[in-house]
Amino acid sequence: MQFGIFTVGDVAMDPATGRTPTERERIKAMVAIAQKAEEVGLDVFATGEHHNRPFVPSSPTTMLGWIAARTERIILSTATTLITTNDPVKIAEDYAMLQHLADGRVDLIMGRGNTGPVYPWFGKDIRDGISLAVENYALLRRLWREDVVDWEGKFRTPLQGFTSTPRPLDDVPPFVWHGSIRSPEIAEQAAYYGDGFFHNNIFWPKEHTKKMIDLYRQRYAHYGHGSAEQAIVGLGGHVYMRPNSQDAIREFRPHFDNSPVMGGGISMEEYMEQTPLTVGTPEQVIEKTLSFREYAGDYQRQLFLVDGGGVPLKTVLEQIDMLGAEVVPVLRKEFAIGRPADVPDAPTHASLLSGLTQGRTGREPR
Repeated sequence: MQFGIFTVGDVAMDPATGRTPTERERIKAMVAIAQKAEEVGLDVFATGEHHNRPFVPSSPTTMLGWIAARTERIILSTATTLITTNDPVKIAEDYAMLQHLADGRVDLIMGRGNTGPVYPWFGKDIRDGISLAVENYALLRRLWREDVVDWEGKFRTPLQGFTSTPRPLDDVPPFVWHGSIRSPEIAEQAAYYGDGFFHNNIFWPKEHTKKMIDLYRQRYAHYGHGSAEQAIVGLGGHVYMRPNSQDAIREFRPHFDNSPVMGGGISMEEYMEQTPLTVGTPEQVIEKTLSFREYAGDYQRQLFLVDGGGVPLKTVLEQIDMLGAEVVPVLRKEFAIGRPADVPDAPTHASLLSGLTQGRTGREPR
């Protein structure tokens, strides 16, 4: 099972000091977060893609390429890549290039995005969101898997004899997770292709999360990719930790109250009851995260948000240290207990290449 960090790259005021970091400081902080994640033994770093304030990660491949040059092991991912407003040709080229630079340590979480004004900025209509996601991804898959593509669709100019360059590393396209928190059509899309489904459930109750994951698992089996239990599932999480739970609650409450997403409604305690948000000790984070298995089944990837809402970098790095030293080692051990042998690990470039090689030699991949 993979554990890691995701960031949305928001630029927010620290309510304890009243100071807001500059864009440069926030961008540099995201790089430091990725490096710390590798240092403590986490498996994945994922950056969001946004084109509006107060967010800075408008160019994920630029950031991930920079991080790739400064890391050796960690998988570089997105949370998410906008399949709706980006040209699939540019996605194909950019992430294949990143694959080569990062020696295969790349995968993507595809998403529609949740900011309406972004669509017209890129010449799109938000009312076409689902249709764009379906058509653009179908083209992207062909661009990564066919040397020469002839194609015609609704939302971009046709392609005639087009070859996307560079070709995917080792002829193995990056693994794709489809991210959605509310659209069953995207769960269906992930199941149809046998791709992963990432439900970033940080704002949602477990009942909704279970409903979406169950749909994906059922449709994954329906399309013949394996049993429902073998479907590839990822989840989000949101944590703030201190050795003493009262200190964690006291420190994080101003960040919660000032959040445009979380604050202004129910109390933080009620919010923690209803969503994956865990503010407390490492032991409480372990207990809460292990409970995800009760409604999500045996899943493959768990990403944590630790830097949103103006939490200062020093504190974020302390959170990652606690994840690496106190939380993730226990989660790895506990999640392995009782895990069926036929439930696969999260795909990596190495495992996908091994499967391709085994297929070419006529043997079944392990």
